[in-house]
Amino acid sequence: MAVRAVRGAVQLDRDEAGHMDERVGALLTAVLERNDLTADDLISIWFTATPDLHSDFPAAAARKLGIVDVPLICAQELDIEGAMPRVVRVLAHIESDRPRAEIAHVYLGAAAALRKDIAQ
Repeated sequence: MAVRAVRGAVQLDRDEAGHMDERVGALLTAVLERNDLTADDLISIWFTATPDLHSDFPAAAARKLGIVDVPLICAQELDIEGAMPRVVRVLAHIESDRPRAEIAHVYLGAAAALRKDIAQ
């Protein structure tokens, strides 16, 4: 089994903890479903959030989904002028037999504009 990385992002409508849980939960669920993964396939997850998000840690949404024994870390995204606001990004390290080219990266909603090169 190989170690692979899966990327994804989602934009929030507002900076509220419950909304963050909902959107980040949807992102993580989509990453798992589109790559035929379970929580047991996860090695670690790195979350970043834009500097305008303060209401909660994105990793809290993962814990609420039952991802409790996987190392998680949160960091702040670079504060770049003109960057899309209220975005949570994820980089998940996984175990998978899928070739790298078949890994499905997930950019939900308006965040799809961040990676127009990846078909959604």
